[in-house]
Amino acid sequence: MSLEKLIEEQIKKAMAEGEFDNLPGKGRPLDLDAYFQTPEHLRLGYSVLKNGDFVPAEVQLLKEIETLKAQLDSCPDQGQRQQMSKAINDKTLTFRMLMEKQRR
Repeated sequence: MSLEKLIEEQIKKAMAEGEFDNLPGKGRPLDLDAYFQTPEHLRLGYSVLKNGDFVPAEVQLLKEIETLKAQLDSCPDQGQRQQMSKAINDKTLTFRMLMEKQRR
């Protein structure tokens, strides 16, 4: 049996069992604008990173800062609030330094 036929049979079996019924975005058209706007030589690398849930350090820092800010708003302990404020300031400084480095 050829590889193509094997794959086709697996897909048909999965469809018959309803494994594709509850996929995110079902029934909506695919938005491929960002894909085709990306230079062709970068598409594969970006796809691998996206599928691996990799985010750049800058994005990760922004997420961490927002999480800390949300925790800070609900924290009653003054000592912890000071620690969180310091962590926010440190991460913000790191973020700004990374952004400045990219500009150069």
